[in-house]
Amino acid sequence: MYEHDVVVVGAGGAGLRAAIAAQEAGADVAMVSKLHPVRSHTGAAEGGINAALRDADSWEDHAYDTMKGSDYLGDAPAVEALCRESPEEVIRLEHWGMPFSREDDGRVSQRPFGGLSFPRTTYAGAETGHQMLHTMYEQVVKRGITVYDEWHVMDLAVTDEDDPAERTCHGVVGYDIQSGEVSGFRANNGVILATGGMGQVFDHTTNAVANTGDGVAMAYRAGVPMEDMEFIQFHPTTLPSTGVLISEGVRGEGGILYNEDGERFLFERGYANNDGELASRDVVSRAELTEVNEGRGIEDEYVHLDMRHLGEERILDRLENILHLAEDFEGADGLTEPMPVKPGQHYAMGGIETNEHGETAIGGLYAAGECACASVHGANRLGGNALPELIVFGKRAGRHAAGEELGEAKIETGRSGDWQPADYEFGIEVGETGRPDTAAADGGAVAADAESVVGAAADRAQERVEELLSRDGRNHAEIRSKVQETMTANVNVFREEGRLEKTLADLRETREAYKDIAVSDPSRTFNTDLIHTIETRNILDVAEALTMGALAREEFRGAHWRKEHQERRGCARAWHLAPRPLP
Repeated sequence: MYEHDVVVVGAGGAGLRAAIAAQEAGADVAMVSKLHPVRSHTGAAEGGINAALRDADSWEDHAYDTMKGSDYLGDAPAVEALCRESPEEVIRLEHWGMPFSREDDGRVSQRPFGGLSFPRTTYAGAETGHQMLHTMYEQVVKRGITVYDEWHVMDLAVTDEDDPAERTCHGVVGYDIQSGEVSGFRANNGVILATGGMGQVFDHTTNAVANTGDGVAMAYRAGVPMEDMEFIQFHPTTLPSTGVLISEGVRGEGGILYNEDGERFLFERGYANNDGELASRDVVSRAELTEVNEGRGIEDEYVHLDMRHLGEERILDRLENILHLAEDFEGADGLTEPMPVKPGQHYAMGGIETNEHGETAIGGLYAAGECACASVHGANRLGGNALPELIVFGKRAGRHAAGEELGEAKIETGRSGDWQPADYEFGIEVGETGRPDTAAADGGAVAADAESVVGAAADRAQERVEELLSRDGRNHAEIRSKVQETMTANVNVFREEGRLEKTLADLRETREAYKDIAVSDPSRTFNTDLIHTIETRNILDVAEALTMGALAREEFRGAHWRKEHQERRGCARAWHLAPRPLP
């Protein structure tokens, strides 16, 4: 068993910032990640970091834009924290050596992004996330923070009280991909989940293959409420063949979208008469798909994004890597021809319910970054608001977990205040199959002392690995593929009740199939078949919670479009509790 004050699960932007903050607060910190830190998906973020840096701008204006973009479902204390603290964090990154793009007078450059009333998006060419990731990893190395890379975290180690709010997280259980070792990681102060997105729930996504919703699923099974799971952002400009992202920075610099008829459809068809290509992402994505569905798409699949008019010098200075992506994956030369683009799953606004300090309903358990929901994004995230969320709330979670006093949180977690169950009757059994009906949390243990709780969780994880390796059964790939296909077909930009219900039925079938899952590769080292099998369980849990939320929210709100419910009802927060206790 390994022991540290604070254990950070995940080593992307939020995890790195959390580890640095906890170390600065005096804690002995360890990062546990299934990837080497600089391979984390934060490195794929292209656009930039929103921060009110100019005299003509203000954090209040940034907060207004963020709340409006969220369709007024953002939580005000979290939005205020994001917008107040983002400028300080951007300046800190610059002092740490992040190579921001600059104006001729030496100031950090800022560009317009969709939904912003001021051009406040700072950037480093079109590889902002990559530069941010490396800058913070340098700080981790400099400070001597322990990193357990290529350790896949399988479970949380939590106590088993009936009420999740009374449970305590004492650590995690990890699987060493290199050696096959299963071991517990005891956290004396707290565990911070920073595991990133859940894009692999869909088959056309900008997310990396490692983004399987691990942290969200583990917290869900342990009894933490999930918040706003139905709100999924589909980015309007992804490459059709791969889902690779084409940055909103292209449109921020003046890129134009055309349909098959050469129409600048966002203006000419009336989708966004004022903002055009810089309308919010949900508006642009729906417009593109409408054009395709009505026969004005190119090859009945995509539209064109044109940046040729920006000129070679500007493109090479600010968007050079976009040229490489378009050429490598679509054979398109962005200097001489338009690029094909279509909407693809990009970001999850919802996730693990937290307050503005990163605390969840379970004691000792924190979350930050895309896996968490504070909520700063509400029903729709503005471009350029993801990276500041990582550094602002990563910092807050790290400091609080290390014992630093941040004041009383204004956002409540768990079943508190006024709440009511959804009126929707799902009509199908949900939750894992073949499990005893008990109140124990997944990973829970009767023992009260921390070492026993972590040890018991590790023993169960070891048994699970042995079971998967020793028996015959179905391969994870066919199950994962069916989940991705039904989610992409039915829980996409446009959502209909019958298709959402079909998805729940499909997911029920895949849950039944997963009971017979097995791993064909018997090896103990670098067994990707085993890792993917474990991840597929997480994908199933996340997909089901997402679909349940999409059915329960009977309104058109932000990124959540419902054919049968085009009115905006003004619904408040949506929480999703595990449908049945999952031991």
